[in-house]
Amino acid sequence: MSYKKAEEVLPVEIIEMIQQYIEGENIYIPRKANKRLEWGTNTDTRNEIRDRNDRIYREYSQGVTMQELSVRYFLSSKSIQRIIRMKR
Repeated sequence: MSYKKAEEVLPVEIIEMIQQYIEGENIYIPRKANKRLEWGTNTDTRNEIRDRNDRIYREYSQGVTMQELSVRYFLSSKSIQRIIRMKR
């Protein structure tokens, strides 16, 4: 995350108003709710997890046990059960 200097992006009046509440510290200003990105939007992580879960379900359908999948994918048995239940 990169920081921007307030004096470079905000009018002096707004900076003075903020200084009534906080001075000389970093603050985070969140995005508006309608502009928030969904998790995994900027990376391939979402696709990688979906592909992994597809492989887990395919292997389970071919007879691999939940315990074997748990060891193979370094996931708990509960996680494997959840993935299989969601894919059904």
